[in-house]
Formats: sequence, C-alpha cells, structure tokens
Amino acid sequence: MKFRFALAALATTAMGLAFAQTPAPQPAPAQASDAVAIPPAPKPVGTAWLLMDYITGQVLAGENYNERVEPASITKVMTSYVLAAEQKNGKIKPDDQVMMSERAWREGGAGTDGSYSGFAVNKTAPLLDMEKGMAVQSGNDAAIALAEHAAGSQEAFAALMNNYAARLGMKGSHFVNAHGLSAPEHYSTAYDLALLGRAMIRDYPEAYAYNKIKEFTVGTITQPNRNLLLWRDPSVDGIKTGHHSGAGYCLMSSAQRGDQRLIAVVMGSTSEKQRADDSLALLNWGFRFYETHRLYEPGKAIATHRVWKGQAREAQLGVAQPLLVSVPRGKYEQLKPTMDVPRTLVAPIAAGQAIGTVKVTLDGKVVAQSPLVAVTAVEEAGFFKRLWDAFWMWWESE
Repeated sequence: MKFRFALAALATTAMGLAFAQTPAPQPAPAQASDAVAIPPAPKPVGTAWLLMDYITGQVLAGENYNERVEPASITKVMTSYVLAAEQKNGKIKPDDQVMMSERAWREGGAGTDGSYSGFAVNKTAPLLDMEKGMAVQSGNDAAIALAEHAAGSQEAFAALMNNYAARLGMKGSHFVNAHGLSAPEHYSTAYDLALLGRAMIRDYPEAYAYNKIKEFTVGTITQPNRNLLLWRDPSVDGIKTGHHSGAGYCLMSSAQRGDQRLIAVVMGSTSEKQRADDSLALLNWGFRFYETHRLYEPGKAIATHRVWKGQAREAQLGVAQPLLVSVPRGKYEQLKPTMDVPRTLVAPIAAGQAIGTVKVTLDGKVVAQSPLVAVTAVEEAGFFKRLWDAFWMWWESE
C-alpha cells in the first residue's frame, strides 16, 4: 500500500507555520482481519527475550529484556562492530596479516571446550578470513587473535568494546573479553544486544553479511554456521548464536521481508532447536501483526515554507532519507503527521539544508521522525527585494 502525507492545513508547533496542501488520497479500507486485536507474542523458553522493529527501534514484545544476562558468543557481534569501525577509521585493513598467538590458540583453540576456527598457532592469516572464522564458525581463537591485532591485547580491545557500546546506548552492558566465555563483569541485556544488532546492520552492512554465510573452511576443517534459521527461512540473514553452561542457548536473529526488518533476541534457552523454534515464532508473529509503510521518498517536496529575501518566494521541504514506519496492521489510517519548522526563514538556503523536523504519531506517541531539508536551493535576492522583505518582516513582527 503506497502511503503519502499531503499535510492538509498541517498544524505545527508554536515555533512553526501551517501549510496548506492538496488533501491526501484516502487509504484503502482496512481488511476485516486487521480489526482483530493483536494476540500475545509466542513466549520463548528462556530467561530473557524481545522482538524489536529495526526501523523504529520499538520493542514489539519481550520479557526481562533489561535484566543482565551472560551474552556468550553473541559477544562476537560487538567484536565485529569494533573491527568494522576500526577498519572504517583506517586503523586496520581487511588484508592485514593477523597472528594466531599462543594465547589465542590456548584460550580459544581446539584444545578448549568452546568453538574454534582452526587457524594454525603462530601463523598468520588475512584479517578478513579471521573475521569470517569468528562470525561463521564462532571461533573463540579468531576473536582473541583479532582483538590482539586491533588493540595489542584482548584487555585493551575490551576497553574499545565498552567505548563503542556506550556510544550505541548499551547502558546495561560491560565486556571484558572478545569471545563471550563466562567471566566476572562480562554481561549485557537482551535489549542492548538488539541495539547492537540494529547498529551492525545499519552501520556496517558488509561486515554484517558475514553472519549469513552458511559454512566456512579453514585449512581442512569446514564448519557450519550454528544459526539453524539460515536453513529454515530465506528471509533470515543473521545474526549470531551463543552458548555456554552459564548462559544457556542464545540466539540473536534478524529477518527482512520487503521493507520490514525485525530483530529477535532469545537468551537462556534449553537447546539449539528450542532457541531456533522460538526465534522463528517471534519473527513470524511480528511480520504477521505489524507492517512497515514507506511514508516519504527523498528528493520529493512534501510541504512548502515562506522564504524572505530570496529569489523564490517559497522553499520546498522534503526528507533526505526514506522515512519508514512500522505500525500494527489496521492502524495505518490513524497515523498523524506534524511539522516543527522555524517561523522565519531567510535566504540564501542551500539544497539539503536542514529546516525543521517532521514527526508521525500514533495514539499520541511518536513512531517516526526525520529532519526536514530544502529540496532545492533558494538563492538570495537582489538589494531592493531584500530591502522590501526586510520592511515586511519588521511589519509582521510588530
């Protein structure tokens, strides 16, 4: 269903103006099934869980998602995020040769009880291969080696992890290692992990894509991705499994169907199958009872604003990025847009210049918002036009 707000006599906040626009076409009638109340989400077996809408960050359902839990190998998503950020900053490169140190091999290699990638001790491998060994095979040895390469030691890398976590708003998390094996003061929350997954998808899609690789080979060892949902549902493209005795079986998963993407986190489950079953049930529930609409497209005017001292009388306002919103099915026609813009706008105005904000509410709550920008530039007028407008600006202010 195509959605357009045409903003008929749209009222803004006290700092703004009202814009008269062509009335919007009426949305299609709601289907009979849309009027049915949304049933409760299927409750996973576990200690904490949630389902988050990727577009808005809204928690659609969940329990205990702000309580501390052991993140197990989902920790490696934080490791991947830091590595991707450090590569973007030019501090490390995909073709760097990463040493599999004795410490990394001893604490995370084949001789341990945890998952390993199989890179040879005291030998190097390209950073990109190590990353895939960590993401696909959940290699603890690869995680440690990558941490040492990026920061000199795993302890220093953990400090980087906490710095980036703070930037992402992960207020309930603290990391002391790169792999996720149980350790004092190594913890997170289901909500924080969903924030992390959302950031990974948004900020570093290329690195995120490693998580949907179904198997990876190191030397003579080929290991499958432990995320069973990659084989069950083609819309699932990540994110990460985790398991140890203290954490139970954990899974952070994400799927995209059309414009809609959801993120599910299940912590402390009882088996690989159970965490996969419960995660898929959550995703299916979310896709069935919520829907994503594309409200505005970039580069298209959605309103106009009076401009003073400009060659043009009005500026066309729009959005720089597509504005999407996820709402319960059947609630589409209840969305309400408002704009907050400056009362006085003076040329020159550059194309893409931020002018104000458009907000969309449902039942009194903001469900989407975006900066308003000038679609086209408005050049400054000549001397006499500017003088004339200055007089009228003064007159209207009196």
